[in-house]
Amino acid sequence: MESLQIFYEQHVIMNLEMYLRVVISAVLGMFIGWDRSHRNKPAGLKTYMYVSVACTLITLVSIYSTKLYSSPNSGTMMDPMRLAAQIVTGLGFLGAGVILKDGLQVKGLTSAAMIFFAGGIGIGIGAGFYGIVIFSVIVAFALARVSQRFEDVQQRRSDSSEKAAAVKKQEVG
Repeated sequence: MESLQIFYEQHVIMNLEMYLRVVISAVLGMFIGWDRSHRNKPAGLKTYMYVSVACTLITLVSIYSTKLYSSPNSGTMMDPMRLAAQIVTGLGFLGAGVILKDGLQVKGLTSAAMIFFAGGIGIGIGAGFYGIVIFSVIVAFALARVSQRFEDVQQRRSDSSEKAAAVKKQEVG
């Protein structure tokens, strides 16, 4: 029994970075989900966390299974990013399901893009690219805040010009 515990402890220590990748991915995915949930969007905390962690897990399995099952002398070669490439297809399918068209209005494009972004976070963290992924999240959210302010100003201008036009029409009519 003691040897089993030692084996387990060695396994955890040797693979600590894998576990850390999953945790970082979950936190970043939840961060994206928090933003969407805060805006009362249908996909929220859990959705983005699941997408990010699933992509991390698939990337980790792909990378580590290549190391485990490939042997240079046997002629067996594996592509560590083959599974990760398939994630992109799945994310496209998932994102397409979020996009809805109602007459001339299209909704869900930002949610679909953010699902794709959460997938990218998962793949990047799974592959061990912490710095660029965290930097990407920070840049994306900073610019999203700036963009939101521009959109709010534009919406207020549009609303005020519509009100002015309605008042002018009422005065004329």
